[in-house]
Amino acid sequence: MNDLPKSPDDCETMIEVRAGVDATDRALIELFATRFCYMRAAARIKPTRDAVRDEERKRAVIEAATAHASAIGVPTAVVAEMWEVLVEASIAYEMDEWERLRG
Repeated sequence: MNDLPKSPDDCETMIEVRAGVDATDRALIELFATRFCYMRAAARIKPTRDAVRDEERKRAVIEAATAHASAIGVPTAVVAEMWEVLVEASIAYEMDEWERLRG
């Protein structure tokens, strides 16, 4: 039996839809874990606490995410809002890691 969920276009029941959503959520969490590993690396590399918050980089990351969303037909306002939260959470995490490493 194939454990992979059906594609959205092939789903015929809500059970199949939910299986696809659940599998997608698990994949997103794995990707978030990788992203936060990069935040730990940034905390290790950045020389000063002030270097952790970079508003220009934050803006660029959100703009890139919304541009990609637009290109593939995902609602840009939703992505912009989610990425604002994600980037702020990443900054907070990186700040905590920066302080932990230099404690």
